[in-house]
Amino acid sequence: MLFDVILSHLPEESKDILKNQGIDIFSEEYKRPLFNYISFWRYLDLFLLESMIVSKRDINKSDIAIIRKEVLNLFVNANTKFVYIDIPEHFYYQLHSISGSEQCFSKLECLHCDDKTNQNILKGLARICKSIRKLKFYIMQYDNSDNSGIVKLIEAQKNLNEVYFVCFTNKRNESYRKTLEETLIKNADTIKYLRIGWNPTTKILSHLVNLISLDISVSLSIVTNWSNLERVSLPFLKILRAQLVPSKILTSLIENTKGHLTEISILYEGDDNRRLIQAIYQNCPNLIYLKLLFNNNNILELEELLTKCQYLSGLVIFTDELNEPDWNDLFEILAKSSPIGLFRFKFSSIWSLKLLESLKLLFDNWKGRHPILLQTIPIDKYYTNIEAELQLQLQKQTEDLIKIYKMKGIIKKYDTDLNEAIFEEFEWIQKKSVAYLMGS
Repeated sequence: MLFDVILSHLPEESKDILKNQGIDIFSEEYKRPLFNYISFWRYLDLFLLESMIVSKRDINKSDIAIIRKEVLNLFVNANTKFVYIDIPEHFYYQLHSISGSEQCFSKLECLHCDDKTNQNILKGLARICKSIRKLKFYIMQYDNSDNSGIVKLIEAQKNLNEVYFVCFTNKRNESYRKTLEETLIKNADTIKYLRIGWNPTTKILSHLVNLISLDISVSLSIVTNWSNLERVSLPFLKILRAQLVPSKILTSLIENTKGHLTEISILYEGDDNRRLIQAIYQNCPNLIYLKLLFNNNNILELEELLTKCQYLSGLVIFTDELNEPDWNDLFEILAKSSPIGLFRFKFSSIWSLKLLESLKLLFDNWKGRHPILLQTIPIDKYYTNIEAELQLQLQKQTEDLIKIYKMKGIIKKYDTDLNEAIFEEFEWIQKKSVAYLMGS
């Protein structure tokens, strides 16, 4: 339906070109509108356009290139001004060669693409676009050696603010990544938000002193050399997210901030992180949200953290399957020491009767406080049929328990969020949008 509306905007010249090629895909229901709505579009999702063209039933495969050209001419011209563009993988059409592309993309602010994007397209955009503020670049291939286009695009920007290098391969391609990092260093003064999907191969973080948000998601836990993360000072850092980065490295990083951290999310199993927790409550007085793994080795540090971090508003507790905390002790500490503004909780654990009984203890001790916003994040693992049945029974018992304490005013809202797929990390009310779930 949407694609038919788009086709109805095509000028007669484009329709004639298609019809002369024997392509008649125009619905009688959709007449050319009196108003050019396309000229008001600001977001160009080429993945969506491509999928609509390919999936339309009455289009022959041999006609796709011709139709694509006319549709792109409809969107890319001197009368449109896009601020956002999403380029799908294996997209080869040279956008910068379309008449009017310079005016169309001159104010571009946000670009999503990947390492399968034709590098000539990115080189062409580099000549046109100087105002990109947000770049999301997906790395899909481990053996890719050509990043010349994305490098030129990054170098051309005057105010690059946010960079997200999202890595989907476990294979290491250090020279490729090193080039990307060295290019970012040239934009060090403007970059404030960085997500990097690997252990840095250069001293890039030592240059990005204006960072407000840092997200390091390492896909391999066998990394042994973390020297490029040692002794890094980020005085303005407010948000820190890390996955599979040793607590010793993160402890040093937190100690070298200046007390501005408000969000911390750290996942690293099998690590004694007591010193990390100490670094958090000693250096993060303004902390609002925390996600961390707790076990019996560090549970006593939780009480000190709750006492020192009085602005804490949301707490996400993950557990180590092999070393779960004593839930009675943990919930007793939460009930006794949580600051007045802390009533948002998420717990990730394998369901057990012990956990269920401990939850009741928490709820009974929470009387007189702000009603709880609660989410549970079941650990996704293989269960035998008997184990799976037991898990379902325990979840049902938990839901029945929640209903009782909702009626008592102890719990305001409860959700189960498998794999954290429904809610964002520090969100308890608003579910992820469809666009977010599609990865835009």
